[in-house]
Amino acid sequence: MTGLSPSQLQKPQNERSGVPGGWIPGAGRILVCRGVCGPATEDWPDSGRDGCPSPLPCGISSSHPQQGRRAAENPGGHLGQDNTEYFLSSGDKIRFFFEKGVFDEKALHAHDPVFKGATHSSKVQAVARSLGFHMPVVVQSMYIFKQPRIGGKVPAHQDATFLYTEPLGRLLGLWIALEDTTVENGCLWFIPGSHTSGVSRRMVRTPAGSMTGISIRGSDPAWDNSLYVPTEVGRGSLILIHGEVVHKSEQNLSDRSRHVYTFHLMEASGTVWSPENWLQPTAELPFPPLYT
Repeated sequence: MTGLSPSQLQKPQNERSGVPGGWIPGAGRILVCRGVCGPATEDWPDSGRDGCPSPLPCGISSSHPQQGRRAAENPGGHLGQDNTEYFLSSGDKIRFFFEKGVFDEKALHAHDPVFKGATHSSKVQAVARSLGFHMPVVVQSMYIFKQPRIGGKVPAHQDATFLYTEPLGRLLGLWIALEDTTVENGCLWFIPGSHTSGVSRRMVRTPAGSMTGISIRGSDPAWDNSLYVPTEVGRGSLILIHGEVVHKSEQNLSDRSRHVYTFHLMEASGTVWSPENWLQPTAELPFPPLYT
């Protein structure tokens, strides 16, 4: 199976974003993904799923770690201890999170056969090999429901703020569009070249028993809004996201949804996964190797 083409590999890392076509091929596969996720949205029990407190507060967002960032920045707010624990212990489970109409779930790469197959597909393995990954492991996965007219924005961030490694440069996000993504329905925006400036902000775990369970260390610079470039891609396309590139997405104000499956790889060879990261491997689910 072919990975990235020579022309794609020759592009600078900040420009190596779109790999069009065929990653979740055709409407049939999209319907399969929706079939996996759909029943949970239709039959959500009043008492919550998997011990999740109900109702979920709006301060918990999607499975994206931005929800933990909000908790850390608002320790006196409405995020209860049960919700914090629900978030911090979500790495090895399929769990659900709301934010103003956004609905996400995670750990699909390990527990659902459809998404596990997509994550470990020969195409993904070929891309990783073409990028020089020797021992890639899957650290996180998310299905993002950015719903029509209510899908919330994701503020500007770097993934390594939440998923920190030593050395840096060992984290890669793979973002697969299950529907056409446009400026109108909340496509990704990037600042080209921003992956070269390091990481100035980190979200870390706090000692057991603290109010939030997480805190923010450092601060982001004032990124220039004029530098962002939209990345519109068609259904089935793949976007590769460097762990330190600055990116965001805006609110979906259109009449079309923007469903995405995304996951992160880490090069495990010679890399230390920070013990302060909110997400930690568990005995039940160590970070699984990508190559099978």
